[in-house]
Amino acid sequence: MYKAIKIIVKGKVQGVGFRPFIYYLSKKYHLNGTVQNNLDGVIIMVEGEEEKLEEMVDKIKKYPPKLAKINEVNIHQIPITHYKEFTIIPSEKNGESIPWIPADAAICEDCLEEMKDPHNRRFQYPFINCTQCGPRYTIINRLPYDRTNTSMKKFTMCHDCEVEYEDPLNRRHHAQPICCSKCGPTVTLYNQSGKSLAENQSAITQTVDQIKQGKIIAIKGIGGFHLACDAYQERVVDQLRLRKKRPQKPLAIMVKSLEAARNLCYISSQEEELLTSPEMPIVILQRKRDGVLPQNISPGLTTIGIMLPYTPLHHLLFENHKLECIVMTSANLSGIPIFYKDDSLDHLQNICDYILTHNREIYFPIDDSVVQCDGENTIFVRRARGFVPEPLKTTSNVDHIIALGGNQKTTFAVGKKNQIVISPHVGDLENEELMVSLKEQLNHYKEWMGIKEQYFAVDKHPLYASTSMAKGLNRKVISIQHHHAHHVSCMEDNGLDEPCLGIILDGTGYGEDGQIWGFEFLYGNAYSFERLAHLQYTPLPGGEKAVKEPWRNAVGMLLYYWPQEGKELCMKLFPERVKEINIIEKMIVHQINTPMAGTCGRLFDVISAILRICWISTYEGEAAIKLSDYMNRTELESTDAVYSFHLKSNIQSQLQVDFSPMIYQIIQDKLQQQSIIKIIQKFHRTIVSCCVQMVSKLVRNRPDLNKTVVLSGGSFQNVFLSREIQKGLQKEGFNVYSHKQVPCHDGGLSLGQIIVAAHEVANMTKGY
Repeated sequence: MYKAIKIIVKGKVQGVGFRPFIYYLSKKYHLNGTVQNNLDGVIIMVEGEEEKLEEMVDKIKKYPPKLAKINEVNIHQIPITHYKEFTIIPSEKNGESIPWIPADAAICEDCLEEMKDPHNRRFQYPFINCTQCGPRYTIINRLPYDRTNTSMKKFTMCHDCEVEYEDPLNRRHHAQPICCSKCGPTVTLYNQSGKSLAENQSAITQTVDQIKQGKIIAIKGIGGFHLACDAYQERVVDQLRLRKKRPQKPLAIMVKSLEAARNLCYISSQEEELLTSPEMPIVILQRKRDGVLPQNISPGLTTIGIMLPYTPLHHLLFENHKLECIVMTSANLSGIPIFYKDDSLDHLQNICDYILTHNREIYFPIDDSVVQCDGENTIFVRRARGFVPEPLKTTSNVDHIIALGGNQKTTFAVGKKNQIVISPHVGDLENEELMVSLKEQLNHYKEWMGIKEQYFAVDKHPLYASTSMAKGLNRKVISIQHHHAHHVSCMEDNGLDEPCLGIILDGTGYGEDGQIWGFEFLYGNAYSFERLAHLQYTPLPGGEKAVKEPWRNAVGMLLYYWPQEGKELCMKLFPERVKEINIIEKMIVHQINTPMAGTCGRLFDVISAILRICWISTYEGEAAIKLSDYMNRTELESTDAVYSFHLKSNIQSQLQVDFSPMIYQIIQDKLQQQSIIKIIQKFHRTIVSCCVQMVSKLVRNRPDLNKTVVLSGGSFQNVFLSREIQKGLQKEGFNVYSHKQVPCHDGGLSLGQIIVAAHEVANMTKGY
């Protein structure tokens, strides 16, 4: 029976070879009609035998192009038009959705095979790509996504590339970055003085030789410059750390193959899938105890961040088998935005020996994404290359709202109708350079999406740089409490609307009472929240200084809990700091520059300092990260033993957690030289037990509370905490949700902010 149908395919279906895929199916099943892009997705008008139409729809659903992600397929029967053939027709700019911006994708297997084939015209060409791989997001200056609006516009296609580009049956049909060695970009190797040494394959060969000789090379990639060196040469890694001013923070490495990665780390099937996905993020893996990598790759940790080669150039670096594993870290100095412009060469000359660059301009910088697995779920540590800027659908009206996140691990969120686009990781807003980077990226997004913001959602902290920026732009500013935003971020990440419980464990957040929050038990949703319980406040002598020097935090806590005995304990634990301890004592007594804080991050800092694991942090979260890493070092004891703690009420009728008994017991265990690993395991179990007991007690006191719990905040990057709190609560009959699409730390804050702001705007509109 001859029929006609209209198929609307929504999701990640543009810029991924979807129209040529449909064209191919039309030829296979002898169908006629049209295929077209608009802002809503791909629109297919097709007619033919009913059986063939059904087969086409089945193939669309089950076997779409590798880069495609289909959210929905809608089919409508329509009148027969009697098309003479099947054609790809020009895109329309109408539709309800936001303009779709494709993400960068790792080189595909087909292009990799061609690049390795001496008989192929793209043999050893470092910019080979097709509709299933290559640069997208980083080279687009404006929409629509046509070559003339990308940094490829300066490279005129040769005849052979143009033929491929125009052929609907070719996998490079309308691949905007299409090129070859005749008509595309080239690579050049420069020395420190800026002198050109070699080009193309010769430049790559010399780069490999220099890396083997212990040199540090800046390499321009898809989203910016990396610093690369031989990961097996400990002295060179030390030199790179010195130049980059990154003394302890882990360095990512790139290995030539999955097999090489297996030689270094344990890799689960889930981790393998992530390593080899089109996004090819850095995956945090457990290193093998007999591995040969030097410890200074990730000092004090048993994990390594590993990625596989994801660009043609990366594969060419590993091609001659001289290299197996290289450090591949962003080339900017710590705390400075990623270098991506060609005028960055002057800066790079101070931190590297050679520069391998290319003449394809990067319009939009982006870091590598970082993920880890907890055995079941993928946890985003940094959401960037490959995953950005995929839009998130929401049931809230977020139109004309921009959320600016926090001050650390900053991302911003831009709303249009009922869709949200979250920026890649911007960084910590600690200097003017990062603020400029934030503004540039935000302006780019506004232009892409055609947004004229009416509202800015910001953190309630009065001194955050993003808050100051928003207040200077003459728009309505909506201030949102930090942990409320975390709570709602996790709710939105899981499609939850009804009020629910939230455990928010993080480092620092400005509280509504002016204190520093971060170990919170909340109840609510985007409309409002109630603080039901929290960690007892203790002094943070020196404020930010105590965050960077956890031993100060420990001293403040001990002096607060036990003014006399606590000082003696401080002297035993930190005998090198006698003079400072006396000063801190006076600061606490006279309340000089000593804010009060109750946060999970600072609690971990205290235990890390007491156990002498990390008592001065060189990067954000270092003390907590190194402490929690001990949970990976041996088999976990099968015991329920925990330290003591108290759950008690305060004058606001809130419950408070008092961990002073636990801290005292940990100090005694340390002074009695008990096993550090056993102390740390028991400490972690205590945090888990406390959270489960607290939530259970809250529900017993308030039976009306919904037994759904969301987990958010940076401390939930700790896989043990996340997994065991979830298991403990589920055993008690709770439904528990953690983050899926955005990080649990402040990188996911903007998602919560934009949803809370949307509800506040809706209330204002109604006149409440």
